[in-house]
Amino acid sequence: MSTSNAYLDQVVKQQERLEADLRSKRAPAPAKASAPGPPPRGGRQGGDGGQPTSSAVEVRITGFGRWKTVLVPPNAFVVHTRRGRGEPLHVGLGVSFRYNPATDSYLVVPGAMQTILINAYCICSELQGVLVQAYVQWIIEDFATAYRKLDFGDAEDPMRVVNLQLKEQAEAAVKDKVATLSVSAVLSDKQPIIEELTARLRAVAEGVGLRIVTVQIKEAVVSSARLWENLQKPYRAEQGRIARLAELAADEAIGERELAAGRLRETQVIENERDLADLRARGAALQFDREAAERLRRARREQEDARALADLQDATNRHALALERERAAEEAEIGRLRIERETELDRLKVEGELAVAAARAQAGHEQALLELERVRQRAAIDNAQSPESIQARLVDSLPEIVGRMPKPAELRSVTIGGTDPTTVSGLIAELAGVVSALQTTMARKPS
Repeated sequence: MSTSNAYLDQVVKQQERLEADLRSKRAPAPAKASAPGPPPRGGRQGGDGGQPTSSAVEVRITGFGRWKTVLVPPNAFVVHTRRGRGEPLHVGLGVSFRYNPATDSYLVVPGAMQTILINAYCICSELQGVLVQAYVQWIIEDFATAYRKLDFGDAEDPMRVVNLQLKEQAEAAVKDKVATLSVSAVLSDKQPIIEELTARLRAVAEGVGLRIVTVQIKEAVVSSARLWENLQKPYRAEQGRIARLAELAADEAIGERELAAGRLRETQVIENERDLADLRARGAALQFDREAAERLRRARREQEDARALADLQDATNRHALALERERAAEEAEIGRLRIERETELDRLKVEGELAVAAARAQAGHEQALLELERVRQRAAIDNAQSPESIQARLVDSLPEIVGRMPKPAELRSVTIGGTDPTTVSGLIAELAGVVSALQTTMARKPS
């Protein structure tokens, strides 16, 4: 059983596709001559008056008949030729011109930068398939040279044939360079491929009026999956070893970190418990201090209240004592005034009584004098009488005399020397002395 060569089949298919692409797509000839008309889009217009095909550049044609004007965009190159002229009438970027369909022809090409994508299936020095992906950017630098040496005649895409030619040259250059390199060199360093590709394309572009702007390698891929896997195995194994060692180191570091974190956590727990115990102790001490201070404050307050109450009671007592003293003084004053009043009343009463008594004594004295006068007279009469009769008569009148006499305030005894009270003469003498004392007393008292 024969096996087909997939790489050879792929190369053949690409070659057939390239041959088909390199064939210029020209506009078909018209069936019969017709009056030339303005093409709807800019493109390649011949002098035979055929209908032009559409182009990638928008071109406006104004006017009619022989008096037409082609308006070219400012970013497009144009070459205008006329029958019978060896040199073009107009060549340049964005040049508009008058156009006669019967004798003139023109070509419009885009002036923008072009990009070519390259997928080069290469064989390296180790006879292994490698796919190199790259891109090339180029622009028209000298259109007067380029339109003579390059094929811009594709009606649909004037740049298609040029792009295909540059693409094939670029793929050939890439394959030639990769054939001298190993797989690892292609995968690791793409700068030699870029330099080789740039040198070859610039050598080609400078002779045809083009300029290579940039050449870049996008990717390099090994065609064989097994080879690609085998190439990756050492790196993967090394990376696996590094990753495993990193995991072990990470596990060890994590274990140490966990142990350190556990110790730190336990230490923090112990410190937190110690801090909490200190806080509780300080809180209890503060609470005790507050309670002791509160008790002391209350005791001081009670003492102050008791002292204030005692002071108030003392002041009250002193005030009450002062009031009592004032009341006692007032009562004493009132008593003294009462006593003085009573004394004055008693004095007045005594004086009144004494006055009455004096008046009575005066009256009695006068009466006594009268009586004494009568007695004298009687004594004179009685002197002539006997002593026994006189004595009897005096004794008989003594009760009457005593009854009429005022009650004395004091009793004074007067002894008349040499008189015998047992005799009538002595008794009379004593009565005379009493009367004399009464008169003296009454004379001393105020009237």
